[in-house]
Amino acid sequence: MREQRASAPRTKSALLTRMTGRGAPVVTYSLIGITLLVFVLQVLPVIGSQVTGALWYAGVYSHPGSFEPWRMITSMFVHSTGFIFHVLLNMYTLWIFGQLLEQLLGRWRFLALYLIGGFAGSVGVLLLSDPLTPVVGASGAIFALMGAFLVIQRRLGGNATQLLVLVGINLVIGFIPGMNIAWQAHLGGLIGGAVVGLIFVETRKRDQQKLQIVLLVAFSLVLVLLSLRYFFFPLF
Repeated sequence: MREQRASAPRTKSALLTRMTGRGAPVVTYSLIGITLLVFVLQVLPVIGSQVTGALWYAGVYSHPGSFEPWRMITSMFVHSTGFIFHVLLNMYTLWIFGQLLEQLLGRWRFLALYLIGGFAGSVGVLLLSDPLTPVVGASGAIFALMGAFLVIQRRLGGNATQLLVLVGINLVIGFIPGMNIAWQAHLGGLIGGAVVGLIFVETRKRDQQKLQIVLLVAFSLVLVLLSLRYFFFPLF
């Protein structure tokens, strides 16, 4: 029996196969897992506020005197601890759009879209928000997913009316006084995601992969230059 067990083929459970198999949205699950782990650290009584303060972003962190550019990415993984639906709603939306886009684009392209879109959301905060007001949340990256999906749907001839209405409603909510929603991150993420989605759909042929990488790098460099605005135009 011992010899038979040693030589028997190993099989995975159906759930494990679905979560880690060839077509499984591993990146989506990983992003959700990392974000929820950070949220758990945020609510711990001793270190919670330190974790939040170390990862959030405000325009002041792009000033030469207090330059901490990594916050433009890390802020995507922290959320408001006073309103649990903030992280739950973002993660639910990521779960919905992440599964669709990761299957459509592939894991690495989807990860690039999420990170570049989230960075574009932080650039929107830098350019349009009070530099002393910190922001948290994955909303910029989430809007990037919606922007990319909207562009891809439209370019491939799909019906994007319902998604367009959903995006419009979420944008309008961000402008309602008292909601404390960083509409600047939403707008920046939406534009960034739309650009990345356009790059993907217009360079989807196999012989255009190098061009796709070049365009993604070029757009990322444009965002980096915009993030350095206080180095070039410190008075504006």
